[in-house]
Amino acid sequence: MQSSKAIEIWVGLFVAVGLIALFFLAMQVSNLAELRSNDDSYRIVARFENIGSLRVRAPVSVAGVTVGRVSAISFDNQTYEAVVEMRIDPKYDTLPIDTSASILTAGLLGEQYIGLSPGGAEEHLADGDEIELTQSAIVLEQVISRFLFNKAEGGGASGGAATSSE
Repeated sequence: MQSSKAIEIWVGLFVAVGLIALFFLAMQVSNLAELRSNDDSYRIVARFENIGSLRVRAPVSVAGVTVGRVSAISFDNQTYEAVVEMRIDPKYDTLPIDTSASILTAGLLGEQYIGLSPGGAEEHLADGDEIELTQSAIVLEQVISRFLFNKAEGGGASGGAATSSE
């Protein structure tokens, strides 16, 4: 009786540790682990024609380093574009004003994030500035349909090579 009670306790502890590990894994995958709000951060805005499946709290990175998070996404009724607001950590306050923003995909689950590519200007982005150079998300369905449409019209690799050499 004593050994079966000990086995039940160990199995219960093992299951509890497994559930706790799954909880922390879910928090990491959903970006909820870094939900802290930094009041010192500064806000920048970018406009995109298509944001794909970009979500609020998605990372904003430069050279693979997370420098901020997406804080809001809205739609502009005049320009018909998505307006993405980002909060950047104050220690990264030297991003040039000609920085470009692209929506990129990372990981096996296809999580989308914003990648910033710094330019060469002397001036730096400040609170409320807008990034002018943007590249929208690549929608896989559109890429595949363009490829198939070009193939159907005979615009394959051999047809394109013949017209370019003329």
